[in-house]
Amino acid sequence: MKKEIEEKINIEEIFGENVFNFSTMQKWLPREAYEEVEKVAAFGGELSSDTANIVAKCMKDWAVEKGATHYTHWFQPLTGVTAEKHDSFITHPDKNGKMLLEFSGKELIKGESDASSFPSGGLRATFEARGYTAWDITSPAFIKEDATGKILCIPTAFCSYKGEALDKKTPLLRSMQAISEQALRIVRIFGNTKATKVIPSVGPEQEYFLVDRQQYLKRYDLIYSGRTLFGASAPKGQEMDDHYYGTIRERIGAYMKDINLELWKLGVTAKTQHNEVAPAQHELAPIYETANIAVDHNQLVMEVMRKVAERHGLTCLLHEKPFAGINGSGKHDNWSLCTDDGHNLLDPGDTPNENIQFLLVLACILKAVDIHADLLRQSASDVGNDLRLGADEAPPAIVSVFLGEQLDDVVKQLVETGEATHVIDRPVLETGVDTLPDLLIDPTDRNRTSPFAFTGNKFEFRMVGSADSIGDPNVVLDTIVAESFCEAADIIEAADDKDKAIHDLIKKYMTEHQRVIFNGNGYSDSWVKEAARRGLPNIPTMVDAVEALTTEKAVKLFEKFGIFTKAELESRKEVLYEMYSKTINIEANCMIDMASKQIIPAVIKFSKSLAETVKVSKEIGAAADVTMKLLDKVNGYLRETSDALAKLQDEVDKAKVIKTNKEKAIAYRDKVKVAMGALRKPADELEKITDKDMWPFPTYEDLLFEV
Repeated sequence: MKKEIEEKINIEEIFGENVFNFSTMQKWLPREAYEEVEKVAAFGGELSSDTANIVAKCMKDWAVEKGATHYTHWFQPLTGVTAEKHDSFITHPDKNGKMLLEFSGKELIKGESDASSFPSGGLRATFEARGYTAWDITSPAFIKEDATGKILCIPTAFCSYKGEALDKKTPLLRSMQAISEQALRIVRIFGNTKATKVIPSVGPEQEYFLVDRQQYLKRYDLIYSGRTLFGASAPKGQEMDDHYYGTIRERIGAYMKDINLELWKLGVTAKTQHNEVAPAQHELAPIYETANIAVDHNQLVMEVMRKVAERHGLTCLLHEKPFAGINGSGKHDNWSLCTDDGHNLLDPGDTPNENIQFLLVLACILKAVDIHADLLRQSASDVGNDLRLGADEAPPAIVSVFLGEQLDDVVKQLVETGEATHVIDRPVLETGVDTLPDLLIDPTDRNRTSPFAFTGNKFEFRMVGSADSIGDPNVVLDTIVAESFCEAADIIEAADDKDKAIHDLIKKYMTEHQRVIFNGNGYSDSWVKEAARRGLPNIPTMVDAVEALTTEKAVKLFEKFGIFTKAELESRKEVLYEMYSKTINIEANCMIDMASKQIIPAVIKFSKSLAETVKVSKEIGAAADVTMKLLDKVNGYLRETSDALAKLQDEVDKAKVIKTNKEKAIAYRDKVKVAMGALRKPADELEKITDKDMWPFPTYEDLLFEV
């Protein structure tokens, strides 16, 4: 039995078994067809119709051999989640009534969906229904297994009948192409003639909560909004730091084991798992991958997390702030740039002060982040993240760059003197124990309060929300850095003395944009004041951030590199405003429903029992003052709750009739959301004093500590 178990979890055997990757293609495709696919994936272009048909047939045969009955073009619309429409492989029976299975190159390369039924921000009218999905040849097809059966999923881009991008993938692929072209100019300046492209590499860490599914199903707020809209803090939270990296409980461990198996089959390099800071919170981290594959895989990670949780009687919560009073969840987007001949442009080496290419790349990134801080902030904004950013648990809403002591010193030398003559040595940590080795300290610490931190050979963009697609942040990162590379390359390539031009440019960029560097505590009030003094933007909410998409600066940037047209940017702005209003409206309606149908009736029942106790106590001559005080307290909070409920309903009614998306979103933020907080406050106080047996839904204690 033990041997059978070991064979079932042999990673080498199961990894990628459900993926039509290049290794699988080599086994199934004729050599000429395989070479054409490999060439198009690496350098662009289109497959010939003959090769497309060969690939489609082999892909279908492989999938059918594995038990697949349907295929789907798997895409990522502006909803932030994935979409799919399943078609079976069957065609008309032959003359003998035998069912035939077919899949053509045309069906592989192009599909059709109803574009008007997805968010488009006005790009598509309701009657303009046609939209197209186009195969992303750089991201391998895979087979999903669930109760629906086995489905061949073909990663695709999604665009309208007129060619506008209606998804997260199309702009990402455009941005990857843009940064590759501009970064290649930089490495050519430094003599690299072998590299043919530069690839953004991404490793997204995924945080999440797990709660018992039976408890979850008793909470309408969790069901409808993904977070608790009511809830008093449990007696214990995260203050003891005992959950972080603590021993993983068996029920959770069994869940994590199944997640790993599912993801490994799909070719997702799930590597790290551990308990996070808050109770019932955990994290999964993969190995780095090409950006567009990392985006696809992160969508699969979230989907698999939810699916597997149900099998274990659990529910996976991916909302950024499912519980008040404890840490929420983020998704750290680890980003780097690597040439296809194996060089990481963000590797400083042992002597970063002498690594001129690295210093130029770093200077360009500092410039990009400083100039486009508003776009970076916007790329990480969503409704749930408003509850997390800056809340002493996540980076503040002010974008800054952490470099660490060593690189910060190099930058200061370059700014002050124009030369970096030395580098701070990496200190040795002496353990003081003879049997333990002394440890060479990393050149950078990990600043968990920094939104954009350099961590050795990559930047960690820590603002991204846990439920969000990482597509948008990586589009922005790729594009703003491509712009900096382009401007630097233009200057250097035109210079007679290229070495001097490089030297002057590094000093210029670092001097002009050093204000964005901050190595201190991003949670402190003093940093907010200091950031204002430096002129750094502080954008507190999603609604404030949306306008960054359509500034003159942003439109010029995105149009220059062909990432978005102005119309596509305007449409995304409208989608985001609409999404904000709809999300807050759902939450507000849910609060109204829970307060009026659950909380108030339950508290009235409790109040009645207290009143009866007072009456009986007086009748028998017993003391009733304690019960009377409690009854008065309950009635006071009950009155506050009733008044706040009426106020919230009134604000929702007013917000609903506002016509423009922007003004509606502002109303939901400034009026409805405030009214929601006013309703929650007395309701949570009532939870603290109401008989637990009478409280109508599970409390934080039930949700966080009974998993």
